[in-house]
Amino acid sequence: MASLPQPRGPVSEALFAALRQSPTPLALPEAPFAFEDLQLALYCCYELHYRGFEGVDDAWEWDPGLLAFRAVLEREFEADVHELAGTPGEPPEPDRIDVEIRELMQSDDAPSVSTFIEREATREHVLEFLIHRSAYQLKEADPHSWAIPRLHGVPKAALVEIQADEYGEGRPDQVHAQLFARSMEALELDSTYGAYLDKIPGVTLATVNLMSWMGLHRRRRGGIVGHLALFEMTSSVPNRRYGSGLRRLGWDSEDAVAFFDVHVVADAVHESIAAVDLAGGLARQDRRLGADVLWGARALMAVDGRWARHMMERWEAGESSLYDGGVLAAQ
Repeated sequence: MASLPQPRGPVSEALFAALRQSPTPLALPEAPFAFEDLQLALYCCYELHYRGFEGVDDAWEWDPGLLAFRAVLEREFEADVHELAGTPGEPPEPDRIDVEIRELMQSDDAPSVSTFIEREATREHVLEFLIHRSAYQLKEADPHSWAIPRLHGVPKAALVEIQADEYGEGRPDQVHAQLFARSMEALELDSTYGAYLDKIPGVTLATVNLMSWMGLHRRRRGGIVGHLALFEMTSSVPNRRYGSGLRRLGWDSEDAVAFFDVHVVADAVHESIAAVDLAGGLARQDRRLGADVLWGARALMAVDGRWARHMMERWEAGESSLYDGGVLAAQ
């Protein structure tokens, strides 16, 4: 269980001070919020639904005051996502969902972090990359699993099929989060859950907050389905590149590259299931949700694109991409 991180402003400071006590009335924050402060506070609110924090009473998870506090942050977060990705449009024809998601993929103009890592990245870049990704990969698949009880029929079966693979098909050593932890350890990074939270910037936390926000709200079930569909459809090639980059830099042990190699194969299989049965299946059940499915995919592309631009801009300037230019724990 992770410890609470250092606050990044008055909102996270007030939240963490409260969480160190038993549930007690919590004053609502006032917008606008500094970006880093908002993303960290929201991430930690959501983390109460995952593994929690050392020394934080589990009763905080469903405390009405905490939920009201979180709702204020979510409104600001939602406005930010809408500014980046727009709002859901008109529902497409259900049988065109997979086609429209593929067209969306082709329109992505964000810089390719995976190509950079494959061809040019230094060891320091790769270590930073793994630290960024640890915010999600050490709980890989969990945010999308919130959607399982919200679905039925074909899309539910498709989601469970994908998630079963993510969780290792019943083999603990093949759980994808565990494979990522092994990769971190092979590169001499700390694989403890939440170990690098103080170093992970808001642009990265936002990519995880997007999943948690959509997964925890039933009204966003179409969005989380679209997010997962695009996530799976765009995973295989980048993971092949990441694996190639690690090998190029001499990190070629099975533990170092297994996470990436597994995704090359698994996500190539998941691509069709996610596009046709999951996303398309949900739109065929309820045509109105098709607009939300496409919006969820668009939101993923926009929020992840901001993260990619942050990484590449910092690296091209010869700077660290971690929060506040912090040094790598591995150095």
